[in-house]
Amino acid sequence: MIFGFLIFPGLEELDLVGPWEIINAWRRFAEGPEKCIMIAEKPEPLTCSNGMVIVPHVVFQDCPQLDFLLIPGGEGTRKEVDNPALIKFVSDQAKGCKAALSVCTGAFILHRAGLLKNRRATTHQCSLQRLRDLGDVQVVEDRVVKDENIWTSAGISAGIDMALAFIAHTAGEKAAGRVQFITEYYPATQSYGGVHELPQAPLYVKNWPEVSR
Repeated sequence: MIFGFLIFPGLEELDLVGPWEIINAWRRFAEGPEKCIMIAEKPEPLTCSNGMVIVPHVVFQDCPQLDFLLIPGGEGTRKEVDNPALIKFVSDQAKGCKAALSVCTGAFILHRAGLLKNRRATTHQCSLQRLRDLGDVQVVEDRVVKDENIWTSAGISAGIDMALAFIAHTAGEKAAGRVQFITEYYPATQSYGGVHELPQAPLYVKNWPEVSR
């Protein structure tokens, strides 16, 4: 199995690096994919939203058929949704993928590639209305949303939760538990400064059963 991560200028670092760490822990410690690769349109290093520089493993034309494809979000998505080469790559790869996943505003790339039409999906809390405005997506204010073989997550750190949920679904609870243990990822419902009470907080935060304040 090959797990591919799409990269492009202006992507949000944690959208990529969080799931990259989780999926590679699956690969190394729980019999996950044989290979994880980063794919870009061009071979040169690219700069992310906060200045991190990343070098792709392969470019579009040299990329093998992937089993899984993950698309991060970030400010760069606003430009890349109008990049014909990138959208064609996502659309073509998705036809042979077992699953396609997006983090944050990576959902808009999935949509432009024709993969979110009439599906349930989510995105960053600040872009939920923009996703609704597309008119053909059933927007769900949840941290992780699965609709058949399409997975979407809320913003930035939510990609870590999605990657773990994806492993649990694909390889079982024991594999996901092994990854959670190795990465020491034990999220807590800690609300700093009463952020869960803000009007713009997504529903899944407002509905936390217990919030540490």
